Amino acid sequence: MKRLMCVISASLLALSTLAHAAEKVTLGVSIPTATHSFTAGIVWWANEAKKELEKQHPDLKVIVKTASAAPEQANQLQDLLTVNKINALVVFPFESASLTKPVAQVKAKGVYVTVVDRGLTDTSAQDAYVAGDNTAFGKLPAEYLAKQFNGKGDIVVLRGIPTTLDNERFDAFNGVIKTHPDMKILDAKYGNWNRDDAFKVMQDYLTRFKHIDAVWAADDDMAVGVLKAISQAKRTDIKEVFGGAGAKGAVKTIMDGSNPLIKADVSYSPKFIYDAIKLTAEARLKGEKLPANTIIPSVLITKDNAKQFYFPDSPF
Repeated sequence: MKRLMCVISASLLALSTLAHAAEKVTLGVSIPTATHSFTAGIVWWANEAKKELEKQHPDLKVIVKTASAAPEQANQLQDLLTVNKINALVVFPFESASLTKPVAQVKAKGVYVTVVDRGLTDTSAQDAYVAGDNTAFGKLPAEYLAKQFNGKGDIVVLRGIPTTLDNERFDAFNGVIKTHPDMKILDAKYGNWNRDDAFKVMQDYLTRFKHIDAVWAADDDMAVGVLKAISQAKRTDIKEVFGGAGAKGAVKTIMDGSNPLIKADVSYSPKFIYDAIKLTAEARLKGEKLPANTIIPSVLITKDNAKQFYFPDSPF
């Protein structure tokens, strides 16, 4: 009997040890580097998640990697897999198409993959997707501008980087504008979510189009470049520049009414990277999975509600 009890005790101890080992999670976080204020927010929130979650969970290790281009991110994914031995990944792809295969290769090795914001071109390469509401991000500005201009007017558009989320945003915006026969999108070019690139695109628009009623900049950083180009050209025909994502500078401008061209915005906080890391880490520590899609709502920001979206201590 004593021998039997010893065997049972030893077996239970071994099972307990194996269960404990199975609970350990090494979570890789792969994100773009802080090339502009939104990605600066992404990096900040990712590191906040690492700091807080590792403190709360002794069996969790979070490794944050930033990349300045798609090829660098693809290489980092391999390093996370082979060097850091990750068993879970939260990835904010630099680009959709070029990162789909590298992410799929990681998933094929048994790593649990959560994709954030910029979706992949093949969703079978992921286990879960967490993002803001990109349809609302495009739809709300279009509805707002249609109302502001009584369903009439000429608009120029600046797109972000070629990604699935940019496609969702532009398709949603274009879909609303098409329902107003007297509204026209004169052109839509990529500004790469970059102030300098947006400045150049807007300069081109101002040269080619002698009359523009409104600009959908689709990003608060790009809106800064757009405003600079308009100011330098001394154009007075443009009545509205609509950015996007709710950067603190844009929200403060709306609150103060300090720029007549900036009257509204749409929320899209970089905090979703924190949420994605937290959700993924806590699910994997329990051996659980996330829902296939988690969408965080986007909201129209005007002077009436701007105070709710103003976070002066945030990097974004």
